Amino acid sequence: MNNVPPLTAAKRTNIQALVARAWAVEHPALTMAETAALKATIKRQLHEQNAVLVAHYYVDGALQDLADESGGCVSDSLEMARFGYHHEASSVIVAGVRFMGETAKILSPQKRILMVESQAECSLDLACPADEFATFCDAHPERTVVVYANTSAAVKARADWVVTSSIALKVIQHLHEKGKKIIWAPDKYLGDYVQRISGADMLLWQASCVVHEQFKSAALRGLMKQKPAAKVLVHPESPPEVIALADVVGSTSQIIAAAKNLDATEFIVATESGIFHKMKQAAPNKKFLEAPTAGKGATCESCEMCPWMKMNDLQRLNNVLSVGNNEINIAPAIREQAARSIRRMVEFGRG
Repeated sequence: MNNVPPLTAAKRTNIQALVARAWAVEHPALTMAETAALKATIKRQLHEQNAVLVAHYYVDGALQDLADESGGCVSDSLEMARFGYHHEASSVIVAGVRFMGETAKILSPQKRILMVESQAECSLDLACPADEFATFCDAHPERTVVVYANTSAAVKARADWVVTSSIALKVIQHLHEKGKKIIWAPDKYLGDYVQRISGADMLLWQASCVVHEQFKSAALRGLMKQKPAAKVLVHPESPPEVIALADVVGSTSQIIAAAKNLDATEFIVATESGIFHKMKQAAPNKKFLEAPTAGKGATCESCEMCPWMKMNDLQRLNNVLSVGNNEINIAPAIREQAARSIRRMVEFGRG
């Protein structure tokens, strides 16, 4: 039986409850003077603790700037982990969501890994519990298991390969050419995208990103008519009808590169809005428009923000460095098994 377990109503309700809880978190506004003073304090703490800050493109711009200013890194999840691994710092502070901290710990088990916000989740991770996923994989032992980076350490430990959006298609094409049948998890839209292009035999886990699934093709077409010269940049976690309208489909890093390198001066962007901070730095003379997420009865035209990414802020970072909480720990057996699937991806990328 090849049926993939559906995303149950109970699981969806739980994710929605966690989303609501994340949105309810308050972020007291800081004046410019308060921001500058807080950043100075954090930089001192980072230096004193031999720590480095790695931040995802989707977190608050102040955290991205601080990472750059303090010798840290702003990137996607894999590059964040790689940076922390190669950096001489003994502690890595992760501004992002939980699976990113776990990935950093998997690659750097000897280092102290702290999360800016320990409750920062990912809907893709939440919708793919390790026990349920292992049961499904056991039912299809003939298939190669490929999981997206947006998964827990335990799910990565069950996988043969871990991939990011920038390398997913290449890995699936490679496996398809070798005649491999595949189990893919957790993002059904990214899985559908690589399946359609590669032609691979894939069973797709039924999860999606709460941000990217909100982009609407009809509204996007309307904006494209208003801005006919604009290029459309879409992350492959988006629905297929939105991907079909894209000029460029790519990961966060690939979207930023496209904005910088294409000759267009205006872009419609379908991914989490935190990326606009780095895009404006990379291409300061270009204009970026948020792709619409509005549907019937919507309260905003574009609501493409991850509630968990937005939980990360300077105040929480300062608290973590002051107290030393939110440390990531992974059972050695899980970490060692997960490291194998991650290293396989890293070695493939080098090839």
